[in-house]
Amino acid sequence: MTATPDRQALPARRRRHARLIAALTELIGACGEAAGAVYWPIATAPPNREAVTVDLMPLRKVARTAAIALDHARGQDVDRWPTVVAHEQEEAARTYAARCVVARAQDLLQEPGPLGVPVPPAERAAEADLISAGEAVAARWRRDPEQAVALVRELAVGGELSVDEILDAAVDSTVLTGLVALNDAADAADPSTAAERCVAATPYLALAVALASADLH
Repeated sequence: MTATPDRQALPARRRRHARLIAALTELIGACGEAAGAVYWPIATAPPNREAVTVDLMPLRKVARTAAIALDHARGQDVDRWPTVVAHEQEEAARTYAARCVVARAQDLLQEPGPLGVPVPPAERAAEADLISAGEAVAARWRRDPEQAVALVRELAVGGELSVDEILDAAVDSTVLTGLVALNDAADAADPSTAAERCVAATPYLALAVALASADLH
């Protein structure tokens, strides 16, 4: 059995997530190039030309392959740091168990739900707590990173969530928002709208880079 490292032996988060960060950075560049394939023909067309031919294929290709590329990068990070992944899994099991205990205790204090409306089990509530924490941190990080850091530390005080868990959940939330924006771009019939939505996805991808790189220990 492989021993898991202590906190001091763990790599910085930017190294732990290096492949994901690199893939996100490349995706940001690809979004810019794909949008440029729409904008530049319009920008360089003669002023008196009403109809301008643009190429939406680069944009649609970026949108359709983005999730696959990011999943592949995550897998590479897992393969590069097996001992760290084992440590993360142990930590996740510990915090998940702690959240389940809290959720079960809260269930006992709550009134029964309305007839026909099942009360969510503790396990589901425990998972929802982590997702909610990640979304809250991501939303605050966009407005004020310092306040977001304070929120991460506040959420981790009780031991039901770890700092890295919260940051990883925030990365997941932000990446998902960016991927949804890219899919919306690919589905847009109007080229200008597609390009605008493609560009609009990039701040979320950049935020995911910041969150994946953040090391608060």
